Amino acid sequence: MLFYPQERVALFIDGANLFSAARGLGFDIDYKRLLDAFRGKARLIRAFYYTAVFEDQEYSPLRPLVDWLDYNGFRVVTKPTKEFVDAEGRRKRKGNMDIELAIDMLELAPHVDHVVLFSGDGDFRRLIEAMQRKGVRCTVVSSLRTQPPMVADELRRQADNFVELQDLASIIQREHVARDPNDPAMSRRPPRPMPAQAQAQAPTAAPASAPAPGPEPHSQS
Repeated sequence: MLFYPQERVALFIDGANLFSAARGLGFDIDYKRLLDAFRGKARLIRAFYYTAVFEDQEYSPLRPLVDWLDYNGFRVVTKPTKEFVDAEGRRKRKGNMDIELAIDMLELAPHVDHVVLFSGDGDFRRLIEAMQRKGVRCTVVSSLRTQPPMVADELRRQADNFVELQDLASIIQREHVARDPNDPAMSRRPPRPMPAQAQAQAPTAAPASAPAPGPEPHSQS
């Protein structure tokens, strides 16, 4: 990735799309390592993470990750998923964050020199084109090596730079630690929700690395 030390950079992460690309390549993202990698290359102005959440679930597998990101340098943008019935009578959920991401990126355009979009969604091609007209350099991070490829050809062609996600794996992937099944601290059972009062008093300190993400809600067009 080509960056300049005084370049003002912002990251825009399409959570569901990046999750699918990384899983397709066989690894999980460590978001602390990802943030550190960009902080070491340029002036990181903002790092946004977008995801839809299931509000009707007592426990969401995304909640630990979203909470960690909120405390550790990311601006997390969420909205509840919408449930609908398709033409064949199947219940599906929709959680598209394209509009939220586009608005934030366009509003930040006067304050950045370079944006990095972690998504392969072809719907973002016009957004990248609009940012380029404002003089902002645009990098897209996704993958051609998944089956099928995660990045749309029109988005890859529009970007000033395309970065293959697999080439970043050694820098940003989560290092898995062997679990001892007899260690209660390694239980996979989700934690009980904190009472509202305890949440308000919770310290801002967080684990050294981000928790592994649960499955992201996939948007249905």
